[in-house]
Amino acid sequence: MTPQALSRGTDWLNGAGLRPTRQRVALAALLVGDGNHRHVTAESLFCATKDTGESVSLATVYNTLRAFCDAGLLQEVTVDGSKSYFDTNTHDHPHFFWEDEQHLTDAPADDLVISRLPKAPDGAEIASVDVVIRLRRK
Repeated sequence: MTPQALSRGTDWLNGAGLRPTRQRVALAALLVGDGNHRHVTAESLFCATKDTGESVSLATVYNTLRAFCDAGLLQEVTVDGSKSYFDTNTHDHPHFFWEDEQHLTDAPADDLVISRLPKAPDGAEIASVDVVIRLRRK
């Protein structure tokens, strides 16, 4: 990993008040080191970590992604109720899920119109609305 990627990762963690441990910095550098947003699974991030020669267990990757979500650094997007993707873009926006490749990408938010939501039950409020549009190649 480049010094710039490591520096970006460290700054990202510091901005959220997370202690920049060696493993957190390595994962953060992979997530935001190039300045681009990305969607990862724990497994794909684990594989990317192995490719850098960094020693991080899959359990550590899962725990770290959870800590990043809790700190507001990542948005978790669940597909099919069982597969979670983690998005570095934490602003509200829709996603395309490419069924054939099992891949998540951002969808254009400007094209999405939600005209009405059902009323939340008594004693509850709507926290967020997740939009995942499933696609398959023709």
